[in-house]
Amino acid sequence: MLPKSIQNIIEKELGDKIKSVKSVLGGDINTAYRLTFESDQTAFLKTNEEAPPSMFQAESKGLKLLNSAGTELTIPNVLLLGDNFLLLEWIKEGCGKPGSAYNFGVELAKLHKTIDSQFGLDQDNYIGRLPQSNTQHNNWPDFFAIERIEPQIKMGIESDKLNRSVLKEAVSLYKKLGSIFPKEQPALLHGDLWSGNYKFTQKDSAGIYDPAVYYGHREMDISMTRLFGGFSADFYSGYNDEYPLEPGYEDRIKLCNLYPVLVHANLFGGSYSRQAEKIIKNYA
Repeated sequence: MLPKSIQNIIEKELGDKIKSVKSVLGGDINTAYRLTFESDQTAFLKTNEEAPPSMFQAESKGLKLLNSAGTELTIPNVLLLGDNFLLLEWIKEGCGKPGSAYNFGVELAKLHKTIDSQFGLDQDNYIGRLPQSNTQHNNWPDFFAIERIEPQIKMGIESDKLNRSVLKEAVSLYKKLGSIFPKEQPALLHGDLWSGNYKFTQKDSAGIYDPAVYYGHREMDISMTRLFGGFSADFYSGYNDEYPLEPGYEDRIKLCNLYPVLVHANLFGGSYSRQAEKIIKNYA
C-alpha cells in the first residue's frame, strides 16, 4: 500500500489528486507503483523507506544526465524527488517494430559519443542496492581496477562470498589491463544495461531506465547487454554501423562483465562467486 505520507507530498507538490494506485512488479530493491491522477496523467513511483537519501538523488541525476545527451532514446523525466521516493514519467510500452532494435543500437552508440575528460563522475551512486564509487581517473585501467573491481572483491572477501586467494590473481590482472583494453575517451554509460532495464515504447523508440551512470569504457555497456542472454542481432548491427567497436571486443566481454558478476556475487553469492573467480583467474 502506498504510504499516506508520500501520497500527501506528491499531491501537494503536483497539485493533482491521485485517483488510482497499482503495484508494479519487477524489482527486488524498491516497491513500485503506477499512479493515475485526476488529470489522467500517469506516473511511475518507486519507494524505499530504508534507502539512503543519496540513492534516489543519484538516480535522478543519472536520468537527467542521460536525457541531456539529446539522443532519440526515451528516458523518463523526473517528476518529483523525495528522500525515500522517486516519481517518474510513465513510459507507455510498445511491442517494437522491424527496425526498432537496430535503431536502439544506433541511439545507444550516439549516447556513447557523449564524452568527458575523465573516467568516473562527480558523485558516487548505486548499482542495484550496492554503492558504486565514481572517483574520477585519467585512464580507464586505473578506474576499472580501483573503483570497480577492488571494492567488490574486498566486499566479497569480507562476507566470505569470495575466496581470499583471488587477491593475488586480481593484482596480476590489474597489471595487464593497460594492454587488454583499447584506449578510448570516457563515454557516457547507462551503467546497468541488461534486458530488464529497457523496453520499446509505443513510439517505437527504446526506453532505458534504472541507470548506474558514469563515464567509462563503452564496452562495459555493450558487454552487459550480453550477460543475461544478449539483445537482438539487429541491435548490435545498428550499434556497430554507427560506432564500430574496436577489434578484439569479443575477447574482452567476460572481463568487462567481471564487474556486474562481482556485484551479483556480493548480492547473491553462489554460482556468481565462482564465476567471478574464474574470470579473474582466466585473465590474470
